[in-house]
Amino acid sequence: MTSAHLHLQADQLYPFDARGIAKRFRHAAIFGALDALAPGETMRFRNDHDPIPLLGQIRERYGDRVTITYVSREPREITIDFAVVQGS
Repeated sequence: MTSAHLHLQADQLYPFDARGIAKRFRHAAIFGALDALAPGETMRFRNDHDPIPLLGQIRERYGDRVTITYVSREPREITIDFAVVQGS
């Protein structure tokens, strides 16, 4: 019997809920998740506050390779899509 590594479709949306991650590990976990995305994939990020400093770090680290789109910007319920641009 052979085993194959299954890849999800490139247009998959991957949930990432930062609220369950200890604060001291959050940014490392977020960057690790973004680094694991392939072009065309999106991470749907959820958090209890608007992560403005993190967004600046993402723009600095990834530039135009990752788009940032707010899905929800309600108090204590922030949802942002981070998408890796095709061809990057």
